[in-house]
Amino acid sequence: MSRLDVRKTYKLYIGGKFPRSESGRSYPALDKDGEVLARVAQGSRKDLRDAVRIARGAQSSWAGRTGYNRGQILYRIAETLEDRSGTFVEQLMATGSTKKQATDEVAAAIDRMVWYAGWPDKFAQIYGNLNPVAGPFFNISSPEATGVVGVIAPEQPGLLGLVSRLAPVLVPGNTVVLLASESNPMPAITFTEVLDTSDVPGGVVNVLTGFKDELIPFLADHMDVNAIDAGGASSEQAQRVQEGAVHNVKRVLLPGQGVAEQSPYRIAAFTETKTVWHPKGV
Repeated sequence: MSRLDVRKTYKLYIGGKFPRSESGRSYPALDKDGEVLARVAQGSRKDLRDAVRIARGAQSSWAGRTGYNRGQILYRIAETLEDRSGTFVEQLMATGSTKKQATDEVAAAIDRMVWYAGWPDKFAQIYGNLNPVAGPFFNISSPEATGVVGVIAPEQPGLLGLVSRLAPVLVPGNTVVLLASESNPMPAITFTEVLDTSDVPGGVVNVLTGFKDELIPFLADHMDVNAIDAGGASSEQAQRVQEGAVHNVKRVLLPGQGVAEQSPYRIAAFTETKTVWHPKGV
C-alpha cells in the first residue's frame, strides 16, 4: 500500500525545547544535487537573545555539577550518537560524502565526544597549581568556566566540526549558544535530538539554524556572552566577531589559531583562572 512520507518540521533548540523561530521564517536545506531535503528554521536576533538568556540561567547549575557528573553526561551524548549513527551517515551522504567518508566522520565524532567526556573530572587537577610564594601562605590557582560561550560551527564537516567545538566548551561548565552550519544544517538539527535524550539539562546547549551573516553581529555584540569560538566563521565574519568582542572584552578563539580540535588546550581556551591566597597558620 502506498503512503505519504511523514515530513518533519525542523525547529530551533532552545532551553531543552524545540520552538519555531519567532519570525516564522525558514530556508531550504539542499542535498548534493541541489534538491530540497527539508526546510529548517531561520533563527532571528530575538531567538538568539532568548537563547543567551536561557544559557545564562543554566550556567551556574551546569558549572556547579561535579566534573564526574558532567563527564557522565558527555559520555551519554556519545552513546546516543552511536545509537543514531545510521541517521547521521545518511544525512552526510545526502550532502555529498561517500559512505566510507560519512561512516568515518560519524565514528570520529563519537570517539571525540568520548575523549572529551574523560576530561571534566581531571582538567582542574592538570591546569590547577599550588604556586610557590615567598611568605606563610598557600597560593592555589584553579580553572573555572568562562560562562556563556557562543560557538560558530564550521560549514564542513557537518557533524565532526560541530562536536569538535562544542564538547571542549562544555567540559569546564560553560553553557553554549551554537550557530549551526548554514549550508549543511541537518546534522546539527539531528544532534539536538541526541542532546534532548542524553540527560543534558535544558539550556546548557542551545542551537540556532539560520544565516550567519545575520546572526553573528548580534552574538558578537551581546553583553552577556563571555566568549566566542569563531572557528566556523569566514574571515569577514571573524573580523566582525572581534569588533563586537571589544564591548565587554569577550575571549575569542579565531579560525586557524593553532589549537588542535582534540586537545586540552581547547578546553583551557574557555576557562578563567581563579587564584586563592590562604594563610598557613602557625
